Amino acid sequence: MNRLCNSMEPRVMDDDMLKLAVGEQGPREEAGQLAKQEGILFKDVLSLQLDFQNILRIDNLWQFENLRKLQLDNNLIERIEGLENLTHLVWLDLSFNNIEAIEGLDALVNLEDLSLFNNRITKIDSLDSLVKLQVLSLGNNQIGNMMNIIYLRRFKALRTLSLSGNPIAEAEDYKMFICAYLPDLVYLDFRRIDDHMKELAEMKHQYSIDELKHRENLIQARLEDEQARREELEEHKAAFVEHLNGSFLFDSMYAEDVEGSKLTCLPGVSELLEAYKDKFVIICLNIFEYGLKQQEKRKVELDTFNECIHEAIQENQEQGKHKIAKFEEKHLLSLSAIRDESELTKLEKKIVEYSGDITELFNVLMTLEMQLVEQLEETINMFERNIVDLVGLFIENVQSLMAQCRDLENHHHEKLLEISINTLEKIAKGEFDEDLPDDVRSLFVDKDTIVNAVGASHDIHLLKIDNREDELVTRINSWCTHLVDKIHKDEITRNHKRVKEINQYIDHMQNELDNLECSDLID
Repeated sequence: MNRLCNSMEPRVMDDDMLKLAVGEQGPREEAGQLAKQEGILFKDVLSLQLDFQNILRIDNLWQFENLRKLQLDNNLIERIEGLENLTHLVWLDLSFNNIEAIEGLDALVNLEDLSLFNNRITKIDSLDSLVKLQVLSLGNNQIGNMMNIIYLRRFKALRTLSLSGNPIAEAEDYKMFICAYLPDLVYLDFRRIDDHMKELAEMKHQYSIDELKHRENLIQARLEDEQARREELEEHKAAFVEHLNGSFLFDSMYAEDVEGSKLTCLPGVSELLEAYKDKFVIICLNIFEYGLKQQEKRKVELDTFNECIHEAIQENQEQGKHKIAKFEEKHLLSLSAIRDESELTKLEKKIVEYSGDITELFNVLMTLEMQLVEQLEETINMFERNIVDLVGLFIENVQSLMAQCRDLENHHHEKLLEISINTLEKIAKGEFDEDLPDDVRSLFVDKDTIVNAVGASHDIHLLKIDNREDELVTRINSWCTHLVDKIHKDEITRNHKRVKEINQYIDHMQNELDNLECSDLID
């Protein structure tokens, strides 16, 4: 199965090899000569043939960004690598090489036909991103475990499979197993699978297939749930209120609060903490719900704005097209009249009149554009005021709710400090009968120690609340600033592009007149 080296030395894929291959496979005759003179850009190459080149390593293909077909069979390649930029590749032939593992194909999301025939591969894996795979040739390799077939069930478009020449192909149940586990397969080892074979295979492996389908359905359901959670989280992030729909913020306050966690074992603290948490979570949920509603308002505002901008531009463009169409109707008649005029005085008069028509069209188109600029500027400024007001109101109300969280924390702190000092006094008087862990009892040596411990817990909680508020305010302000800046920049770009289009059109009309004038004057 190993590819034997011939008398040639192993070669490297360098620019010289690639240029030669591109040149040999390029156009012929006159087009070919022109291509050789001007050179062919690698990014323009769609098909590349590099078979029988004694290539040891795949390299230097990053410039072939639009390549569709790549032929690398009958070389000395040991690893699949260097294909990261070939995202448009549809057909790849790596047969008759020395490849031991399937790897390096993650970027080839458009690949439909893959040949790894006659290599040293022992396992079918690492093809997950090849969702469009239709043809897979793995014959004459060293695949021995029939479970490799189950991996291929994920490729819903796979219709042709070649595995002959592998140890698994010698198994008595080989074809039946593949037909049962890959029911959508049409060709196996270059032969069409008949319906009778599929029916027999399904009957023979029905129990195992049913079990497998059940497991696959469970996995699929889990993946869909995870995807739904990710999408939901992105929606919450877009509203700047992620992880506020529960006890996440509250739990984070105690995650790093060592002293506060110790004090939960004091009498009455557990009930106090539970009541505190319930009220705190309710406020977080209020922030969350309010955030989602405000996000919807911002979305409606943005959608309405975009619709107004689109309608204004479209209406203005229609007016411009109408003006140009009327001009071009007259344009043909004017040019014809100039060509037919033989008297110099009348010719000059017609040229001046037509030049005036061109100038008038320029003024009309530029006036339309200036009107649109003023209209869009007014719309943009109105949107900016509205979105800034919405963001400002959102921040103001969120800060008010966050202040309620701080008030709850301050109240909890006072109550916890009161319980802690009472406990200290009881311990000092020998009236405290509860058993406390040693690390907790060590806090009750004096008043300063316990006050500092309770204060440290309080500071951590307030810092967490402050940080979450600051993060929310910073992010939404940044979003608003970037959105408004982009809108202004997009309008400037649109205006520059439109002015350039008008000037190019007018210049073309004027040049056409100038050329006609010169020829008529010469005549």
